Amino acid sequence: MSDQIRTAIAAADGGDPLRELRRLRALHADLARAEAEQVRRARALGFSWVAIADALGVSRQAVHKKYGRR
Repeated sequence: MSDQIRTAIAAADGGDPLRELRRLRALHADLARAEAEQVRRARALGFSWVAIADALGVSRQAVHKKYGRR
């Protein structure tokens, strides 16, 4: 778990929850971009959809549907 996520969890008990939600939304967007980039890299290096899906803990169909047409 990253330090940013630990900080967000710890801040859940105090602070402005709307501010924390905005911060979490931004973190989620960063993670989504990083995931997409790594999927592109994996495909460019010749990894199969099955291998990528396994690494993400989802089905081949799910990962292909999300990233296959990009």
